[in-house]
Amino acid sequence: MFRRLLPLLALLACAVPAAAQERVLNVYNWSDYIDPYAVARFTRETGIRVRYDVYDSLETLEGKLSAGRSGYDIVVPTSEPTFARLVRAGALRPIDRAAVPNWRNLDPTLMERVAGIDPDNRHGAVYLWGTVGLGIRTDRVRAALGPDVALDSLDILLRPENAQRLARCGIMVMDSPTDVLPSVLRWLGRDPNSNAAEDLRAAEQALMGIRRHVRAINASSSILDALATGEACVAMTYSGDVIQAQARAREANRGVQVGYVMPREGAQLWFDMLAIPADAPNPEAAQAFINFLLQPDVMAGITNHVRYPNAVPASRPLVDEAVRNDPNVFPPAEALARTFVAGTPPREAERARTRLWARFKAGR
Repeated sequence: MFRRLLPLLALLACAVPAAAQERVLNVYNWSDYIDPYAVARFTRETGIRVRYDVYDSLETLEGKLSAGRSGYDIVVPTSEPTFARLVRAGALRPIDRAAVPNWRNLDPTLMERVAGIDPDNRHGAVYLWGTVGLGIRTDRVRAALGPDVALDSLDILLRPENAQRLARCGIMVMDSPTDVLPSVLRWLGRDPNSNAAEDLRAAEQALMGIRRHVRAINASSSILDALATGEACVAMTYSGDVIQAQARAREANRGVQVGYVMPREGAQLWFDMLAIPADAPNPEAAQAFINFLLQPDVMAGITNHVRYPNAVPASRPLVDEAVRNDPNVFPPAEALARTFVAGTPPREAERARTRLWARFKAGR
């Protein structure tokens, strides 16, 4: 009798790993960009194990997906330019709304901001969003530029005389022409989406005017650490990274005071999207994950952890009061009215911007 059972037991032994493989979700997300408790809770509630990888630049993400067969089920590209390009290339799978009933929790106003690049929002849901501005060590900036310096403008960084005074305490710029160049153009009073040669020259001149004072051009994750430890006193980066650095500096209690400057000239607004690659091995698990994340209590926990605003309005009352009332996390209406969303430049213009950025990084 036992011999007759051996073939059946062998089949079952083979079937178990196969079934287990079907219950794995492969996530590729920015570093420090989710509440670990949410991932553990998803596995507990669904039985789907999460394999979680991180990246620190859109170029890394886009390179993985462009090569095909990335093996990921969930990716989190920024709306412009990466998500827009992936939609146009057919590299993303349409999301089945019937499998994501919590889609109704999304803020229609925010979703409308990305519908221009993703008609009918077929391929992505806004996960988290924020602005581009300056992280500063408030005490050091005031000591260098004077106690009455206005802490609401990119003048702090982009005026060469200011950069010269601040160089000693450390200036950093995130390695992202997609985010930096539109902000510089807006500071110059020009169209942040302009690809006119004279506008790009003006932006390059502004950047080269401060280049010798810039200590490093780094990934945003490195800037977060540098702000938190006091290694940098001014950095152009994402709002949420600055707010995370604020929290880490407070926890360390070493006297590092970190503030955020949302430019009065108008801050760049960006959205990170939950999306499913077209060749995702487990799209059903991916849709289950998106549906799970769009629950108000889950999104509130993520915002509390990473200090970025989310796109689920019903989560707001559940967010910690200090985070909920922080205007750098949830900008007031008048500040949001001055924001802009950068578009994706045509290919030739993008090459020009890439060459400009390479010259800036090289300092020549």
